[in-house]
Amino acid sequence: MPALVVPFSAGEVDYECYRGLLEFQKSQGTTHAIVNGTTGESPTLTDAEQDKLVSLASTQLSVVAGTGSNSTEKALKRSAEALELGASALLLMDPYYNGPSSLEIRKEYYEPVAEKFSCPIIPYVIPGRCGCELSVYDLALLSKEHKNIFAVKEATGNLERMKLTRSLCPDLMIYSGDDDLTFRMISDKAIAAAGVISVATNVFPAAVRKMVDLALAGKTEEASALNAAMSPLFSALTVKSTVKEPYGYPGEVVQKFRNPLGYKTLMAGLGMMEFGCRRPLGKMDKAGVEFVRAAARKVWQNNPEILSPLESAFDVDLTARIEDDANWGMYYG
Repeated sequence: MPALVVPFSAGEVDYECYRGLLEFQKSQGTTHAIVNGTTGESPTLTDAEQDKLVSLASTQLSVVAGTGSNSTEKALKRSAEALELGASALLLMDPYYNGPSSLEIRKEYYEPVAEKFSCPIIPYVIPGRCGCELSVYDLALLSKEHKNIFAVKEATGNLERMKLTRSLCPDLMIYSGDDDLTFRMISDKAIAAAGVISVATNVFPAAVRKMVDLALAGKTEEASALNAAMSPLFSALTVKSTVKEPYGYPGEVVQKFRNPLGYKTLMAGLGMMEFGCRRPLGKMDKAGVEFVRAAARKVWQNNPEILSPLESAFDVDLTARIEDDANWGMYYG
């Protein structure tokens, strides 16, 4: 399932471009997608914008709507509205910033939503963004007592936690929340992940799905080879740039440019959409953009079949797009 980006033009949601991205996904065999997730910059979208995106996407795909919040009442309200507008399932990240315990997350957040709605619900555990974490034990209780909590999106990077999840919840579907860990999570029988909620599939959905299908079928060697071929672009999900003597001061600083900035840079550079994020997201520095560009160049040169569907879908010449400096000027400095 792709976690869909949201294109902007002059700071406003570009719904026409969004339709084009949905059509591309459908043409590549995508059937389900995440709308209004982190990748879609949901914290900066108005309720009206989120509603329109759910409505548009649900005409093309089965929508899993991101409706999590740091307020249970808001999560309940937005979940009801998303389901009314055509969503078929919900994705809720742990309640960020106010820092509840795992017990509170279960009792005061996930349980009220699971009790109110009968649709499928996917908890999304990502402590690096939320500052709190639903424990495996509370997840196990939730999935046992609420059958509509059938899966979890795992973005902890903690493989031992995932193994414990599998041992306590043998029937729970575990989805990778990190493209670069998907192959390992599926192939490791102690985790036995079911697939991935993916950022990379915004650009090459068919290749990611093929890798997942191969891994699920036990064709480990083929899946591993395809995973390795895609890995340069998996590294563009979070881009780090080390600046020596920043602004003339002694020392150094590491700039960490997080999703979706890397992939919006990639998609704009390849001609899929106009570049633009909602503040406070902005641009990378030049080194960050060149890192993304180099990853695209490497994949295109070594495994062109991964990116080739973009040429006909978006009427672009990828060699020309990658090599023209004018397509990669979206940086500070």
